[in-house]
Amino acid sequence: MFDTTHSFSSQVSYTGASSVGDDAENYFELGLAYATGAGEPVDYVRAHKWFNIAAMLGDQRAREERADLAEVMSPAEIAEAQRLAREWVLSH
Repeated sequence: MFDTTHSFSSQVSYTGASSVGDDAENYFELGLAYATGAGEPVDYVRAHKWFNIAAMLGDQRAREERADLAEVMSPAEIAEAQRLAREWVLSH
């Protein structure tokens, strides 16, 4: 499911990604960081949010990880992640 050995790039902020522009790869990496706890506590809602944004930009791996993650999330958590992704997209 998730690569827990993955090294997260130091150029990407864990709390936001405004400095990385519209780079699907960086958003995918941010999703992995939250999904695996690489540098931050595990947060499936935030992970789903970033995978969703990366998927919207065409990253197939993000679509797959998002689907895997959704299997262990509640409907309320998925809805919150989708709301956060929409808000982020509308504000950037």
